Amino acid sequence: MATKQQEKSQQTMQELMASAIELFGTKGFANTSVAEITDHAGYAKGSFYRHWNSKDELFLQIVEQKFKQYRATRHDRVQSAADLEEAMNIIWDFLETILSDRNWSAIFLEFTVYSATSEPLRKLMNKSDYRLSNHVFAELMRKHVTSDFPAEKIGALNTALFEGYLIQRALNSEVLSLKDVREAAIALAVKNGTRRD
Repeated sequence: MATKQQEKSQQTMQELMASAIELFGTKGFANTSVAEITDHAGYAKGSFYRHWNSKDELFLQIVEQKFKQYRATRHDRVQSAADLEEAMNIIWDFLETILSDRNWSAIFLEFTVYSATSEPLRKLMNKSDYRLSNHVFAELMRKHVTSDFPAEKIGALNTALFEGYLIQRALNSEVLSLKDVREAAIALAVKNGTRRD
């Protein structure tokens, strides 16, 4: 059973995370300081550093929590899909959930690009807890792939299309719609991942 101090600490952490998400959404990750996060939440900077060593660490925890929420609704549905096409549609329903929160998807894109500038951060971002990694995708899709095409490659192609779409949307490019990207990703997966007799 949690003590009152542990409950207060958890509440402080959640309030700081909520403050960070709000500020990252309005100002961007790079333009938001730890001091602004703590001021906005009504805490001293020391409260922040009791929970995280850096803004990067805070953001990784936010990503991990967000993806756990998204994944909880996706996993069982994918496992019970009848075939690869149905599984891919479930995956894209999941990805569209991420896209529906425009602020969150923009923040995630900014942080993904930012993480490319740091080797340790880049390694962390490639872990399954922080993105739709090739490994996680392969495990979700493996039972639905009936060809010799590696499920990891289907995952990598799908992730590239999704993240490419995030960039296109951030740049306000209207050449491709989400529907276009979704249909292309599913068609590519089905073409490569389905055995032809």
